[in-house]
Amino acid sequence: MVVSASWRLFRRMQYSAFAAAALIFAAGATYAWSVLPQDGAYKLRWMLLYPGAYFLATLVLPLAIGPLRRLLKTHIWVSFRTGFGQSVISVLAVVLVLGAAAAFIYVDTTDAAHGGRFPTSAFTAYAAGIGVLLAQAVLVARIERDPALRARIEGTA
Repeated sequence: MVVSASWRLFRRMQYSAFAAAALIFAAGATYAWSVLPQDGAYKLRWMLLYPGAYFLATLVLPLAIGPLRRLLKTHIWVSFRTGFGQSVISVLAVVLVLGAAAAFIYVDTTDAAHGGRFPTSAFTAYAAGIGVLLAQAVLVARIERDPALRARIEGTA
């Protein structure tokens, strides 16, 4: 199937947002691992294991539960139809949101390294967001295979 240029840009934006968020999480975890004083098992649990459960929940639930899947699929379709991910402004908006989240992880981790609370909430919230981004990327691929939307994606409707 040959898709329209606007769909290609939108799809690329969805996939890129997920990839960038995953890399930011990995960078934040690497930084936290190096500066936080807790032992390795503690860090593994609170930076990867527990946030991983939130990641899986926000990935699997919208894909497995019909009403949630339809809601997210509708959100994706409306985002595409309104031009999100297809202009410089919308791409910059995504970069700004991802950058702000990265800054939150960095600041929270730096605070914890100087005696503050362990940044579990930052890692958990970010992992949950990455799960939603991956669910959206999966649904973008499913939308491409939807016969009812194919003509609009190909740019013929």
